[in-house]
Amino acid sequence: MHPAIEQQLIATRRAFLGRGVVGVGGAALASLIARDAKAENGAPAIPSLPHFPAKAKRVIYLLQNGAPSHIDLFDYKPTLSKWHGQQIPEEIQGGKRLSTMTQGQKERPVLAPITKFSQHGESGAWVSNFTPRIASIADQLCFVKSMHTEQVNHAPAITFFMTGDERPGRPSMGAWLTYGLGSDTDEIPGFVVMTSRDKEASCGQIFYDYYWGNGFLPSKFQGVKFRSAGDPVLYLSNPKGMSHQMRRGLLDSVAKLNEIKLAEFGDDEIATRIAQYEMAYRMQTSVPELADLSSEPEHILKMYGPDVERRGSFAYNCLMARRLAERGVRFVQLMHAGWDQHRNLNTQLKIQCEDTDAPSAALVWDLQQRGLLEDTLVIWGGEFGRTPFLQGTITDTKQWGRDHHPYAFTIWMAGGGIKPGFSYGASDEFGHNVVQDPVHVHDFQATIMHLLGIDHEQLTYKFQGRRFRLTDIHGKVVDQILA
Repeated sequence: MHPAIEQQLIATRRAFLGRGVVGVGGAALASLIARDAKAENGAPAIPSLPHFPAKAKRVIYLLQNGAPSHIDLFDYKPTLSKWHGQQIPEEIQGGKRLSTMTQGQKERPVLAPITKFSQHGESGAWVSNFTPRIASIADQLCFVKSMHTEQVNHAPAITFFMTGDERPGRPSMGAWLTYGLGSDTDEIPGFVVMTSRDKEASCGQIFYDYYWGNGFLPSKFQGVKFRSAGDPVLYLSNPKGMSHQMRRGLLDSVAKLNEIKLAEFGDDEIATRIAQYEMAYRMQTSVPELADLSSEPEHILKMYGPDVERRGSFAYNCLMARRLAERGVRFVQLMHAGWDQHRNLNTQLKIQCEDTDAPSAALVWDLQQRGLLEDTLVIWGGEFGRTPFLQGTITDTKQWGRDHHPYAFTIWMAGGGIKPGFSYGASDEFGHNVVQDPVHVHDFQATIMHLLGIDHEQLTYKFQGRRFRLTDIHGKVVDQILA
């Protein structure tokens, strides 16, 4: 056979098989697109979800990058004051792995809390005097004082909390939840991220995109980051000379081209592109209205603190989180850096608390008075805690600090089916090791999913021949903290 004729036949066979494969997968792809459409209109993205009645509909995660010092804020340990300046007992520290900043430090003197503690509410919760507003809502909070993790450095520790693995590449918690449950709005993305940092820029925490990434899930489930300057989302405004009607016509034409490619190749990322273009168009109207705070009463603005109208501040982001919750956003992830106090604990911890205390408490109270706290889960905490012993020397008071500490730390939660006015778990008298009811990161993740009606062992996604889940192969629900 002539080579040219043979090549023509091969090309024809390839075209036939290629189109055949698309045809075979057409029904499945149509089902996928229909499922995504349902998710945007408020129905579950996966029809079998929720697995059981949910107590929470949405999550607002106030992630405090850099790791707040649990023993200076929420885990009161009088023993630290008694042992101040003395070497921490070897049986307590026990040669455990530390960061390189203190691993080789010969002396590890105990450092007393740098502020006073007092009890609050009917629950009698011990809370630092640096956080009076959080203390005022103590009876709404559940303190988990027995958190622990394996990671001793920031990026892998945050990645572990948000994705279930310390290595980048897995889907984030918000991506899993929007993949499984969809969103209650089609005007705003179901997973929104906002970042802020201390005004002094005291530490170099980096906000990596994979903290809110989609990993191997379709890219429509990644978090959408709202910026602190200019348009909240890039390209939200029409270019000069382009009207809203022109933009609509352009999108319609692009959609037709994408639909041709979708029919030809069956790539679900093309379906994602079509959906995201449409979402961006709807956001041209919804986002400016969302960001307009002129309708907020003066007493509400005052409650969030003096920074509330400064875009990019933690206070502004907390108020925006409440407005997003009102509009049906499934997962709001606020990340605030500045807690990495290795050499400036005496000065920076108080400043950090002044920036975050009022907005955090205001968010909880604001949700409650609007009837939203009951089905909104609010989480406040860092990626690990801080050491009960000093990083540095006891005589150099200006540079007192604490190193990273994964072996025991505290987070608090509110609303969304969590038991209020309750403390769970305990660390030892130095706040160094968990001694009662340990809660691992995977347990924490399993509990969050349970509150949203998801069996964490059942929500999986097959990738590279294995079924993955947020909690990997671990995790158990902490039933004791459920209301």
